[in-house]
Amino acid sequence: MSGPAAGIVRTMLVRPAVLEDADAIRTIYNHEVETSTATLDLVPRTLEVQRDYLRSRMGTYVVLVAVDHDEIVGFGSLSPYRERAGYNATAEDSVYVRRDRHGHGVGRALLTGLLDIATAHGFHSVMAKIISGNDASRALHEALGFTHIGTEREVGRKFGRWIDMELFQRML
Repeated sequence: MSGPAAGIVRTMLVRPAVLEDADAIRTIYNHEVETSTATLDLVPRTLEVQRDYLRSRMGTYVVLVAVDHDEIVGFGSLSPYRERAGYNATAEDSVYVRRDRHGHGVGRALLTGLLDIATAHGFHSVMAKIISGNDASRALHEALGFTHIGTEREVGRKFGRWIDMELFQRML
């Protein structure tokens, strides 16, 4: 191997998020809120809202961060799939990767970690809702065993257009 990457061994750590990670997570998430349809949130998160989000996911539902050279380059979370108690055995995943780190295995590391935790916590399945056209997220989920189970047509609206949502599921 030659060039700038020769001899460099990159190490990335995936670990549970802590409150001190809130600002870095918020920065990654808000970039997607403001520039993409990866999330249908329309309002960027404040630091306090991000901290509250983290506090709500420090038990069965978790947030993981991917750290490379002391920098958070992505995060992923498990969230309740639905509010009613009968859905408690199903979780929903979300994965966000800093734009300059797309295609470097960050998303795969995060989603693998989330699936391991979901299994350890006794979930029966994990759902993913992916905006139609997000081919990278679709490929990631399919590579890790998710199956496309349906499409919700025009269920969201952002940037003046209707958005379709693709549903994926992985049984654990």
